[in-house]
Amino acid sequence: MILQSTYTLSNGVEIPKLGLGTWFIDDDKAADAVKAAVEIGYRHIDTAQAYGNERGVGDGVRNASVPREELFVVTKLDAGIKDYETARASIDSSLKTMGLDYIDMMIIHSPQPWEDFGGSDRYFEGNLAAWKALEEAYEAGKLRAIGVSNFQKEDLDNLLDNATVKPMLNQILAHVSNTPFDLIDYTRSKGLVVEAYSPVGHGQILDNAEIGEMAGKYSVSVPQLCIRYLLQLGLLPLPKTANPDHMRNNADVDFEISDADMETLKNAKPIEDYGDASVFPVYGGTM
Repeated sequence: MILQSTYTLSNGVEIPKLGLGTWFIDDDKAADAVKAAVEIGYRHIDTAQAYGNERGVGDGVRNASVPREELFVVTKLDAGIKDYETARASIDSSLKTMGLDYIDMMIIHSPQPWEDFGGSDRYFEGNLAAWKALEEAYEAGKLRAIGVSNFQKEDLDNLLDNATVKPMLNQILAHVSNTPFDLIDYTRSKGLVVEAYSPVGHGQILDNAEIGEMAGKYSVSVPQLCIRYLLQLGLLPLPKTANPDHMRNNADVDFEISDADMETLKNAKPIEDYGDASVFPVYGGTM
């Protein structure tokens, strides 16, 4: 079963191959969602400072039905933090808010603040400053692993060429009809795991008749097909839901997509009216 499978990060830490995203889950509902997911078998839980539900997620982790060390908890440094002192304080704030002694992975949410997403300034110096704070927290044992999100090739190179501790994971937007193969290949060539958020394209893929027909061929749902597609590419899907039935469905992906159908999915027509820089910051992270 996929919930028992893991990838191994460059530092030897294992990360479950399927995670639970918590974007848009209210703080007062997050604990119940986390506890339900753990009961189903999820061991990888993802949140972010920007989601406003770290407290609830931490509550769910602390009161889950399995020991803390069996869970892999991820949060994200707010995209607007591009200096060392604020980053260092923010890391400690997440630990305190979540009520945890350590976080399994913390990542920079975006190389650019959301209000400047897609702009020409890549914030190289600011990302190095924030990364230094993550490195120190990692060396201190507050974080078991560190990574990035939404980083393009030049953003990765900035850290790879200058950092003491190399990033271990890049969390990017990737799904059927929008799979950035060049970025995926480059990221993996540098030893990073690639995590795919929005595996069902913010739900818009559900309306795609061709993909729906293919899902029917395998007697699975469209989300199951989309999640399986990413797993067969060697990516780590991160579907978001607070619904236990959907959690179960998303994890029931022990089937195989044929090579021919994988090629069809790789070349699926891009979703129209989606993904332009003006709206992307609304989603920016694990959704």
